[in-house]
Amino acid sequence: MASISTFDSLRLRDYRLLWLGQVSTSMGQWMDQTTRAWLIFEITGSPFQLGAVTAARGLPLLLFGILAGAFADRSGRKMQLIVAQVVNGLLNFILAALVITGHVQEWHVYVTAFLAGTVQAFQQPARQTLISDLVPENKLLNALALNSAALNGSRMIGPAVAGLVIAQVGTGGSYLMQAVIYLFATIWTFQLRIPARAEILDALGAAQQRLPFFRSIGEGLAFAAKEPNIRAQLLLGLGPLTFAMSYTPLMPLIAVNVLHGDAALTGFLLGSIGVGALLGALVVASMRRNTGYGLSVVIGALSFSAALFAFASSSITWLSLVLGAVLGLFSVTYTTQNQSLLQVMTPRALRGRVMSIYLLNRGLVPIGALVAGWLAEHFGGPGAMRGLALIAVAIVAVVVATHPRMLRLQVPMGERIGAGPRGRAGSDAPAPVEERAG
Repeated sequence: MASISTFDSLRLRDYRLLWLGQVSTSMGQWMDQTTRAWLIFEITGSPFQLGAVTAARGLPLLLFGILAGAFADRSGRKMQLIVAQVVNGLLNFILAALVITGHVQEWHVYVTAFLAGTVQAFQQPARQTLISDLVPENKLLNALALNSAALNGSRMIGPAVAGLVIAQVGTGGSYLMQAVIYLFATIWTFQLRIPARAEILDALGAAQQRLPFFRSIGEGLAFAAKEPNIRAQLLLGLGPLTFAMSYTPLMPLIAVNVLHGDAALTGFLLGSIGVGALLGALVVASMRRNTGYGLSVVIGALSFSAALFAFASSSITWLSLVLGAVLGLFSVTYTTQNQSLLQVMTPRALRGRVMSIYLLNRGLVPIGALVAGWLAEHFGGPGAMRGLALIAVAIVAVVVATHPRMLRLQVPMGERIGAGPRGRAGSDAPAPVEERAG
């Protein structure tokens, strides 16, 4: 591994432990998505409930995401992550016990779905900001790409594992396995050694007093709103993904109505996207960059949108599979570079709050799914996907038109660990937050 630059960040002990925790929790989340859908369908037999229980799990990402980011900036990110993982494991154990004893009811599935989504909302900003705490800035792109590889690898493997376990021992057995998975993630997280936080100074060099909780949320929102490059990167992360990533529910329409296949082809199409995403993560992890560029994110977002448009326009099975892989590749290369710029440009003391705004894209996907459903109803599956791609392009165009200086943005990726930027991104950089090692 030492001779392969793709895995540079895994040489760092603490990032390696965090990465193993990411693999575990991602496996658990993807297994939960499959198992929970199967369980609610077993109980109710209602297709509508499949979407409703997914919404119950996704709603907390919108309700609590920014609150969780403020907690990540104020409290120990490691402890926030540990508590989230322990609670998730307990929820899985409780649900397993209810299923195995035959006492599970419909409301149990919904309540645990909402609680699991709440836990995920608090887990995400803590884990994302811990990456920049543990990894030097010149390896941040590599670390984020490997994190994406863990997510996409789990996305490919988790549902299959859940399906096999359900077939052999039922949904209760699947939830027991998920509880064990979270136990391992917690053990790895306990072993992390987190660098001491920097103390934030005011203009006179004195230590700043911590703001009250809700004022600190306002501070994070104000920072994101007033800094043009941060604002532009957040818009590029939220807008295109809210709509363009909502193509997944439309995949059966492409497989059946356009390519004249069946459920198996739907799985192959989604699998090709997962393969491309994993490949894209490894490509980005292999890149050696000393500078991050705003233009690269814009090109990546446009390439992702163009790939979606091309995929929707294909009526040949083999070509659709190839374009699906291209779509997955561009989605990861674009989002990973977007995240790395956000983390490097944001002072460490504000990273949790800024990243929690970025992570709202996962909670906003249901809004895009509603738009996708309306478009599909009126223009069919391919027309809906092309419409989503065009909406994403329009958002990118608006961001570029309103933030033209972002195209010239160049952000040096230095050697310091988790200290936050100090105006090293040129004249377009955010106002620096002066920090002193604690």
